[in-house]
Amino acid sequence: MKITKIVLGSRRTGTVYGEMSDDYCLYLFRTPVVFSLGGSEKLCSGSSAIMYTGSKRQYFRPQDGKTMKYDVVQFRPSSADKQYAASMNIPFDVPIELADDFVIASLIKSMKVRSGINGRRNSEFMELSMRMILICLGDMCSAEPTPQPARDVPMYHRFKALREEIYDDPMRPWSVDELCTELDISRTYFHRIYLSAFGVTFLQDVIESRLVYAEELLSETELSVSAVAEQCGYDSDSYFMRQFKQHRGCTPTEFRRRAAAKAAAAIADDGSDS
Repeated sequence: MKITKIVLGSRRTGTVYGEMSDDYCLYLFRTPVVFSLGGSEKLCSGSSAIMYTGSKRQYFRPQDGKTMKYDVVQFRPSSADKQYAASMNIPFDVPIELADDFVIASLIKSMKVRSGINGRRNSEFMELSMRMILICLGDMCSAEPTPQPARDVPMYHRFKALREEIYDDPMRPWSVDELCTELDISRTYFHRIYLSAFGVTFLQDVIESRLVYAEELLSETELSVSAVAEQCGYDSDSYFMRQFKQHRGCTPTEFRRRAAAKAAAAIADDGSDS
């Protein structure tokens, strides 16, 4: 299985008319979306996913003109990969409503992070990550609806929305005190609920959202490291670089160099395949 593209946090306000290609596309939606399916439409009001085959034209739009938010993994499966997906009873080209998208979203984020690192076992990591995503989707397709433990956490839906805001707006100077005032709860209770709901702390998510955005800027723009740090909400360049190396295992400059080398290799590989 070859991963050809990973996009995090896409936003669209209009209809998406996708072109047919040899690649498959997995979309993970975090907002309501309307799918066009053979002349009819299906609304998924919460989190959802769909795996488009290469021969299927993609067509979907936001509900009531609102903004869609979604992640995308574009890939080229082998015959064995297709058989594996079929064994999970995952319907292709059909939307799947998700009780909880956290695990799948986390796997896609991990794949995006890994794609910027030149590791000799990258291909294996990507394939195993995609198989875990397929397992999650298969479980959701075949299992009877069951109460989700996280849903029993007080104010879960408000905190889930807050978490999405953090990843959508990483450069915002997030203040726990302001959030506690808005929610009318204490700091201790805020941190307890957040950890219970997501298994990570509020600060860990703020840091991760900024680093994910930093990777995007380093890979797709020519902004200086200092400008990237500022864009991601850091007041100190040195603190940004220390935090990036601590969590990503390399400096921002090293990450950019590896990402550029990988992009060049991918272009060369595509040229040799044509």
